[in-house]
Amino acid sequence: MAVKGFCAGLIGAALLAAAGTAAAEVPARGIKVGVLTDLSGVYTDLVGQGSIEAAKMAVEDFGGSIDGKPITIVSADGQNKADVGASIARRWIDEDNVDVIVDVPNTAIALAVQEITRAKNKVLLNTGAGSTVFTNKACSPTSFHWVYDSYAMANGTARSVVAEGGDSWYFLTADYTFGQSLERDASEVVRANGGKVLGSVRHPLGSSDFSSFLLQAQASGAKVIAFANGGADLINSIKQAHEFGIGSDKQRLAAMVIFITDIHALGLAQAQGLLLTSGFYWDMDAQNRAWSERWAKRMGGRKPTMLHAGVYSAVLHFLRSAKAANSVEGNVVADKMRELPIDDFFARNGSIRPDGRMIHDMYLAQVKTPAESKGPWDYLKIVRTIPAAEAFQPLSRSECPLVKK
Repeated sequence: MAVKGFCAGLIGAALLAAAGTAAAEVPARGIKVGVLTDLSGVYTDLVGQGSIEAAKMAVEDFGGSIDGKPITIVSADGQNKADVGASIARRWIDEDNVDVIVDVPNTAIALAVQEITRAKNKVLLNTGAGSTVFTNKACSPTSFHWVYDSYAMANGTARSVVAEGGDSWYFLTADYTFGQSLERDASEVVRANGGKVLGSVRHPLGSSDFSSFLLQAQASGAKVIAFANGGADLINSIKQAHEFGIGSDKQRLAAMVIFITDIHALGLAQAQGLLLTSGFYWDMDAQNRAWSERWAKRMGGRKPTMLHAGVYSAVLHFLRSAKAANSVEGNVVADKMRELPIDDFFARNGSIRPDGRMIHDMYLAQVKTPAESKGPWDYLKIVRTIPAAEAFQPLSRSECPLVKK
């Protein structure tokens, strides 16, 4: 009886092991990538169809399949509403067999989706939302923060502006998690470098009239009026600042997060001289130009933002990791993603920390004057490279429970 029981136990263990192996394999249906983006709101130029095309390019460059199993892309508009984005994510995972969600350019949506992917053991590639909360208290073992965050952007730009004499600040801030996070991180950098923050005013997402907010900022007497917002809100607030004559030598304008599409919309006459931090510039070198020209042909000639480049990089790394792990299980692929090196045109010196933050070199840049620009989209000059270890919040300060202290 003991021998029979022992043999039965071995057979049972073997069957369980076989079942576990089968469950871990990439299924016959292949892999499905969900691009949850903004196709109709304030961030559509930053992400939108461009993110969908970037994800498609990553799939194509990977080869379109894994061991003959197809890789497909689905996409949807989150409408900058957490309930809408969460509903899409649940349907994708529960009904449509989506294995990984990417982009998510809204902090409220991204936080909701991160909790869903955590519970469902799916991977989230956050390339669009910028709050540092994702790799702090809200961190998840299957979520990754790819392109930028509020700390990296504030650390690069605010430090440089203070060093140039901009030592008193007033913030015009988008009234939601990302804007608040950006203001908080930039304020910390300003104070740490000897400056002071005189105050702030907050505006709703998608505002059209910034006059009262700008007049409050002007009345503060601060040397720097800093915009802790993004997309159409940033463009409109800077345009209206110029209409009020704000941004003269006495009060400098500083954009904490600004993208090349924002500069294109503003025009060099209004954007010239702005210092900014970016993880990517299309014309920085031959690698970036080559990828950007491919992307531009699919997008009517315009040039990609760092978010578009980040979508490509994140999706490609996920696919490489899924193939290496022979799995679409979130925790299995996530472990492999942390293990494999990242070195592509976007992620120079890239690696993934225990908190899910993908660190890579960032760049301090300045917007060219109209005279310096050689043509459309020739907008930036790189001032310096910010090494990966310097660019992002130190791991020692992380509040993520996945980080061993």
